[in-house]
Amino acid sequence: MSTTEPCDLESHLGYWLRLVSNHVSAEFARELGLQNVSVAEWVAMRRLYDRPGMKPSDLARAVSMTQGAISKIIDKLQRKGWITSEENAADRRGRFLSLTDAGCQAILKSAKVADENDERFFGPLSSSERETLRRLMERLTEIHHWDDVPTS
Repeated sequence: MSTTEPCDLESHLGYWLRLVSNHVSAEFARELGLQNVSVAEWVAMRRLYDRPGMKPSDLARAVSMTQGAISKIIDKLQRKGWITSEENAADRRGRFLSLTDAGCQAILKSAKVADENDERFFGPLSSSERETLRRLMERLTEIHHWDDVPTS
């Protein structure tokens, strides 16, 4: 048994990062839910907004999901009328995904939710503080070679 006392919980950066992340993420998920959108759906749709005509396998990689998980998201988005799936005329095996007009409108509404969420939580910081925080998080991401996309 060690005689050394552990550090205070609040002395760990991970504690503070998790505390902030939990509140920011939970509020974002709640607000998106009011728009009938999950965080995973929003991330997938946001990628399709930037890159229309993606194959499901490319979308899965772009949002760090398995093929099974992205298939479920695609099915939900198609039922909502927010994405279309067109057959690849060249080989008839693949599909290409794109947002519908209704999907584009849903993205615009949910992007506003994302902006408002950021402003609610990070607005009290100066622009310099926000930029420093973003740069530090980006730096840690680079150092650790994290490239997965947060979807939950």
